[in-house]
Amino acid sequence: MVSSGGENRSAVRRTLLDGWEWVYLLSILLPLFVYNLSLKALRIFSLEESHGLLWHLSLMRSELLFNAGYAILCIGLFAVARRGVLRAASLVALHVTAIAVVAITTSSYQYYGTTGSSLDYGIVTYYFATPGEAQGAISSEMATSAWLVLALGLFYALAGPHLVTRAAERLGLISGSAPQEGAAASQPPAPASSRQETAEQASDGGEAGEAEEPAGGGMTRRKLSRKEFLAVGAGAGAGVFLLRESLLPSTATGASGGVSRSPVSNLIATRAEAARMQAAAEGVEVTNTLAGVRLSPTAMTRPRHVALIHLESVRERSVTVYDGGMRTTPYLDDLAGRSLVVERAYTTQPHTTNAITSVNAGMYPYPGTDIVESQPGGVPARCLPDLLREQGYRTAWFQSAVGGFEDRAQLVENFGYDHFQAIEEMDTEGFQMSNYLGYEDDIMLAPSRRWLEKDLDTPSLITYLGVTPHHDYQVPDRYGRKDFDDDDQLDRYLNNVRYDDFWVQNIIEQYKELGIYEDTIFVIYGDHGEGFGEHGRYQHDGVIWEEGARVPLLIHDPLRYGGERVKGPANLMDIPPTIAEMLGYRVVDGEYPGNSLLNLPSDRTLYISCRPDLLSMASIKGYEKFIYHFGKQPDELFDLRRDPLEKRNLAKRKSEGELEQMRTELLEWHARTGALYTRSGSRSS
Repeated sequence: MVSSGGENRSAVRRTLLDGWEWVYLLSILLPLFVYNLSLKALRIFSLEESHGLLWHLSLMRSELLFNAGYAILCIGLFAVARRGVLRAASLVALHVTAIAVVAITTSSYQYYGTTGSSLDYGIVTYYFATPGEAQGAISSEMATSAWLVLALGLFYALAGPHLVTRAAERLGLISGSAPQEGAAASQPPAPASSRQETAEQASDGGEAGEAEEPAGGGMTRRKLSRKEFLAVGAGAGAGVFLLRESLLPSTATGASGGVSRSPVSNLIATRAEAARMQAAAEGVEVTNTLAGVRLSPTAMTRPRHVALIHLESVRERSVTVYDGGMRTTPYLDDLAGRSLVVERAYTTQPHTTNAITSVNAGMYPYPGTDIVESQPGGVPARCLPDLLREQGYRTAWFQSAVGGFEDRAQLVENFGYDHFQAIEEMDTEGFQMSNYLGYEDDIMLAPSRRWLEKDLDTPSLITYLGVTPHHDYQVPDRYGRKDFDDDDQLDRYLNNVRYDDFWVQNIIEQYKELGIYEDTIFVIYGDHGEGFGEHGRYQHDGVIWEEGARVPLLIHDPLRYGGERVKGPANLMDIPPTIAEMLGYRVVDGEYPGNSLLNLPSDRTLYISCRPDLLSMASIKGYEKFIYHFGKQPDELFDLRRDPLEKRNLAKRKSEGELEQMRTELLEWHARTGALYTRSGSRSS
């Protein structure tokens, strides 16, 4: 009897989990922990900056806290959910969350490697809703090995723990197995002496009435004692605390700010911040000054043609007009001598759809991640094409990019253009692709010429939206290639900027051949710049610094004496009021937020937002530029007159009160602008 009782005592596990449970959990938690930390370490070591061991640990802090908190909660869940439906639910939750963590961590690693930005909640939900929008960018950057690693990680998160546990059982490393449904009914009743000793053991545990539960493999399972239950509760609290602490970014600056927070924690934090920003916008009063705006002819009104020439992804510093040592655009440089040149021109957001909203509507774009401007009635203003069409103008939009990207056809309809023609409706024979979005820009010349020739006597507004310099920088060989830089990616980009110099010349020559050159105003602008790691970010969406925000802007009017220079700062919102003034119209029943480039005020504040939202915002007053990173990294303040490349952060020269005032100003602008779109509806005041 004593021997039998001793064996029964040894069968009772005095730990929170049985052997198979520890193996099962650790077989998924440990590889997940190693995987997450490895990807974070690779991201950190890819940074050019390094400030020693403590700095590296500060960047790992959020990852360590998240993984520790996640592990504690999983262990606690297994300890509480002992059997039946709760145990089945806990197993499903374990695998689903593990798969989600692997997918988020891998995607975040790839996104950061491509853009230098953190993967925020807004961009994830946007691409889940519109997966086709990211297909080209992903396929151009995602190597086969990356897809293989992701597939293996997802497979292991799904089936790995089961395979490892079964292998451990076969090797005799563990004697128990997962409790199965009906296991209790299959076990023979224990001898009376065993039941008595079991009851004594329960009494020894300090909890009266604690019953043994049969477990798979002939083992017995206990209910949690009161002390164990409290321990589990304390552990859950500790897990939640660790997860909460992981939401806080480190104090790292520059490019390292994008890797300071765990990918999952970053999604949670940016979702909370988005909700807070949305709530703030609901309480803001806004007035839509463009809802009923009209153009009124005056004695100075003269019908003319207008050509908006869109230089995709072209930054100011890569154009010869602004940097004489950069021999990319000699034709534009020559044209500048006969044109009005804005020395400091800025985008309103470094993303094409948002930037062209400012060009056509004369207002700031929606500051959020969603492309609301492309929704039916999504632009709460009467736009320039609509206003000129009312004055008898023909209007057309041509683009060398695909028409379906970000619902471009709907956006153009919102602007008020009569004719829209994208690459799908053009003859591509003899033309090369320049990136995953479209073809070389010369492909628009023939279709636009045919449209113009239909009625040369009626004034027209045409937008030529080029796409050649856009990522992934496939260089057409039509005009050859030059060596501009040792960095292959930057060199290909600069060659595509050079291509567009020929393209602009071809457009203007076409107008000369048609005999309407002198009756045309040409507005040549960059929609945004492009980053190549100058501040740790690439491409353009998240590049708030000058390389992403500052653009070329020229107005060539053959009837005006050329060579004027406008110091600025100006931005793309200033284009519609400038065109209205040059055509001799008076703006009535409304007011443009921007100003005519012919009469810029000396004291103004410009704002720039980023996509995805809640990444960065900036304000520019004269030569002072303030950048707010939503707490992901410290604020930045630059004197652009003395430091045009933004190398010296002067934020520490300001008091905390002054910095808080700057942040508040940006947040209030963000709320007002967002509310204008979400509340105005379709052009309502």
